Amino acid sequence: MTPTPPPSGRRPSRSALTLVAACLGFVVVILDVSVVNVATKALAAEFGGSISGLEWVINGYTLTFAAFLLTAGAMGDRFDPRRIFVGGFGLFAAASLACGAAPSLGVLVAARILQGVGAAMIVPSSLSLVNAGFPDPARRARAISVWAAAGGLALALGPVVGGLLVDALGWRSVFYVNVPLAAVGILLARADARPAPARTTARRSLDLPGQLLAVVALGALTAATVEANGRGWTSPAVLGYAAVFAVALAGFVTVERRGADPMLPPRLFRHRTFTAATLVGALLNFAFYGLVFVLSVFFQEAWGYAPSTAGLAFLPMTAAVMAANLASGPLVRRYGARAVLVVGNSLAALGYLAAAPAVGGHSYAAVVTQFLVAGAGLGLVVPAMTNAMLGAADPAHAGVASGVLNASRQIGGLLGVAVMGLLVGDGASAGFVPGLRAALLWAGGALALGALLSAVGVRPAARPAAVPATAARRAPAPVR
Repeated sequence: MTPTPPPSGRRPSRSALTLVAACLGFVVVILDVSVVNVATKALAAEFGGSISGLEWVINGYTLTFAAFLLTAGAMGDRFDPRRIFVGGFGLFAAASLACGAAPSLGVLVAARILQGVGAAMIVPSSLSLVNAGFPDPARRARAISVWAAAGGLALALGPVVGGLLVDALGWRSVFYVNVPLAAVGILLARADARPAPARTTARRSLDLPGQLLAVVALGALTAATVEANGRGWTSPAVLGYAAVFAVALAGFVTVERRGADPMLPPRLFRHRTFTAATLVGALLNFAFYGLVFVLSVFFQEAWGYAPSTAGLAFLPMTAAVMAANLASGPLVRRYGARAVLVVGNSLAALGYLAAAPAVGGHSYAAVVTQFLVAGAGLGLVVPAMTNAMLGAADPAHAGVASGVLNASRQIGGLLGVAVMGLLVGDGASAGFVPGLRAALLWAGGALALGALLSAVGVRPAARPAAVPATAARRAPAPVR
C-alpha cells in the first residue's frame, strides 16, 4: 500500500484534482438525464419509434440510475469509493459507446439501462471522494457546494448542449462525447494516490433482496405507465405490469422493515421534515423532467424548431434556475427552508399553469415569461429542499438520507416522463397540444402539492442559522 504522503504543497493540488474528477462525474451523469431529450426527433426519424419507444430511451437510464443509487453507495462503503467511481465511469463509457453505435431502438434502450447502472456507481462515490479529499470541515463544505453546483449547471444546460450536438454532429454524438470525458475523469481520480481513509463505522451489507425487489417494482411501474400510451390502461400487458408492481412493492416494504441493514431504512421517514423534503423532490422532478421531455418534442414537431433551436428555447428557464440557485442560500438563511420551499414551489406552479393557455399559438414570446417564473421557482426549491433534508436527518444517517433524496428525485423524473408522454400521445397527432396543456396542468398541480407539503411538513425549526455548523459535522458521512 502506498504510504500517506506528508503534508506538502502538493496535497491541496491532488485534492483539487479529485474535486474536478468528482464534479466531472456528476456533470456527465446529470447531463445525460436531460441531454437526450432534444434528440428525440432525430431518434424517431432514424428508428421510426413511437412516443412510448422514445420514453424508454429516457426512462431506461433513469430507472436503473434511481434503482441502484443506494446499493452503489453501499458498494463504495465496502470496496473503496475510488474503485467504484473508476469502475462506474468505465461502465458508463462502454455503455455510451454502445448507445452511439446502436443499430436499433431496442439496442439503444438496453445500452441506456447499462449507462444508468454506471451512473448510479458514479454519483455516491464521487461525493465520498470529495468527503475524503477535504478533511478540513470548512474546505469540505465549499467543495461540496461546488460539487452540487456542477450538477445543477449540468441539469440546466442539458437541453442546450444536446441541441447543439445533434445539429452539428448528429444524435450519436450525444453519447460519444461521454467517452473522452469519462477517460479524463478516470485519470483525474487515479491521480490522487492516497489510500482510502479507514472506516470508523461498520460497513453496510448489500441488501440484495431489497435491491432486486426495487428494480422489479420500478421497472414494472415504468412499463405499465409507458405501455399504456399505445395499449391502453385495460390491456392485459399493462394490467400484468401493474400487478407485478404491486406485489414487488409489498415485498420491498416487508423486506426493508424486517431487514437488519436495509438499503432504505424506514426509520428515516419518522421525521416529517425528511418525508416532506423527499416527496417535494419527487414532485419537483416529476414536473421538470416530464415537461423537458414533452416540450422538446413540442418545439420540434409543433413549431418546427431545429434541435439546437429547441435546446436554446430552454435557455431563459435554465438561466432563471441558475440565478435562483444562487439566491436560495441567502434566502434560506434569512427566512428558513420552509418559507423558501413554499414560495419556490408556488412560483414554479404558477409559471407552468400560466403557460398552458399560451402553447396553442406559435409565439415563443407568449410563453417565455412563464418559463422564467417557473425556472425561478424551481431554482429556489432545490437548495432549500436539500437543506431541510440534511437538517432533519440524524448525523449517522446523513449519507443514506442524501441517497434517498437523490433516488426519490430520479423516480419522480421517471414517472414524469412516462405520465406526460402518455398525456401527449403521438407527437405528430392533432391531440398533442391539448395533451401538452394537460401536462402543464399536471406539472402545476404537482408543484402546488409540493408547496402544500412544504407548508405543513417542513418544521420552522429547520432554519439555516445552524446549517453551516450542522453541515460541517455531517459532511464526512458518505452518500450510501
